[in-house]
Amino acid sequence: MPNPQPHGHRSLPRSRRFTYGVGHVLNDLCASMWFSYLLVYFHKVVNFSNVLAGQLLMVGQVSDALCTPFVGYESDRTRSGCGYGRRKIWHLVGSVCVACSFPFIFNLCISCSKSPDWAQFIYYVPFVVIFQFGWASTQISHLALIPDLASSPSLRVELNAIRYAFTVLANVAVYAIAWLLLGLEDRSNHHDLSPEDADEFRNLAFIVIGIGLFFSFIFHMGTTEPLRPHRAESVTEEQPNVQEDEENEPIIKKKLKRRKMTWKCWLKEVQFYQVALLYMCTRLMVNMSQVYMPLYLTDTLNLDKAYIATIPLVTYLSGFLSSFAMKAVNKAVGRKMTFFLGVMCVLFACDWMWVPNIGLQVYGAAVLLGVGGSTVLVTSLSMTADLIGENLDSGAFVYGAMSFTDKLSNGLAVTLVQTLHPCSDTNTMCKQAPCDPSQSVCCDACQSYYQQVMVFVPGGVGLLALLVLATLICKPIGIKTEFISERQMDNSAEHVPVEYGAIRSTPHMNDTDNSEVSLTTCDA
Repeated sequence: MPNPQPHGHRSLPRSRRFTYGVGHVLNDLCASMWFSYLLVYFHKVVNFSNVLAGQLLMVGQVSDALCTPFVGYESDRTRSGCGYGRRKIWHLVGSVCVACSFPFIFNLCISCSKSPDWAQFIYYVPFVVIFQFGWASTQISHLALIPDLASSPSLRVELNAIRYAFTVLANVAVYAIAWLLLGLEDRSNHHDLSPEDADEFRNLAFIVIGIGLFFSFIFHMGTTEPLRPHRAESVTEEQPNVQEDEENEPIIKKKLKRRKMTWKCWLKEVQFYQVALLYMCTRLMVNMSQVYMPLYLTDTLNLDKAYIATIPLVTYLSGFLSSFAMKAVNKAVGRKMTFFLGVMCVLFACDWMWVPNIGLQVYGAAVLLGVGGSTVLVTSLSMTADLIGENLDSGAFVYGAMSFTDKLSNGLAVTLVQTLHPCSDTNTMCKQAPCDPSQSVCCDACQSYYQQVMVFVPGGVGLLALLVLATLICKPIGIKTEFISERQMDNSAEHVPVEYGAIRSTPHMNDTDNSEVSLTTCDA
């Protein structure tokens, strides 16, 4: 088993890039099932009402939202993870929790499948909470490894692209297996989802866990976490800083001190909130379209149940192919323009789905959703890594805070959508018209509802993302660092800002100074 190595110049061989990339596959497989099939499974297979199914998803999202800052904070405080690595130890704990809890979620209530809905709801809640804690632990520790492993912005983009490529492959695997389980059955009179499909979802959950654990094993065996000492409130780096006086004589300033960013420091940074809002919009666009695509296909377009596997499969295949061009596009036009192009793809897809009865044209909209979703997700993660910059000691907290906004907003959005559903009370009672039990939807209002959700939710959030992006155009992304000399510090002289992320310049210093101090803008 690889041991942590000293932290220094970080260049990764291709093998370690691969082993890092597969470290989130277990999470990705489970997240694909969670977002794509949780609502449709509990509503059409377990027979929960729309509201109750949405509340279960809300419990999971709130649990994840509360766990992510906690995991990020504790991960940053962890010294060495018992010699295993402070990020990897949290990843291991999370993987175990996910593997032990997830199969129970997509399985009928053991010994209580005939109980009232509220009793079954209580049964599922503990497994959902444990799963979300494990998922958060794995996600935050894996993301926090990117700044630890990669010192250059281009390598961080590449690691994010590799990570997302495996995310797409994981989703492709889930949908392909679901298509085999649901679409290739010899049931000529069973085209809609029903309680008869419970075994297929259970088998899919077990297959997902098995594949995910295999790739988690590869990650832990092949990824070496750089060893970073637990630092005090400020860090002194023994490196010379050479300048020349008026007579061109060298002046060596031997100590460069940097005060580390704490969670209190981050909360004082405006850009922290801008990037968090951008990341939240990104996740809302991707996740809400993923959650409601199966219901849009079955209830609005009246397609066969096999399409809830094939259409998302096309979405993620297109996202996977586009991820290969992400590094080149970022380099050519920059982070912000790349994000803009991704949002425009999502908006075009929403406009396409507004057309009534598009039938199999939904494949075209699915391609645009895949390309746009892949682009904005990879770019927003790269922006988050740029925001962290060299502040690696608090990187996990930043990712945890970003994920907090993501999970909470998604849970609230799903709960609101399910509550506003025309048939939100039960699956057999409609507010606006009598229900026909032989139909997959109750009334015309129900049939068009998920079309409106797929158009206005991702589309509206995409417009909000463009507004947030506009506030970031004038400044590079990264936390500003200020340099002051000891004499300036004694005289309360004015600070000179010189650093944004990885872009650094040398400040003008008084030639009589013989030392230099680097401090962050935080006074904590």
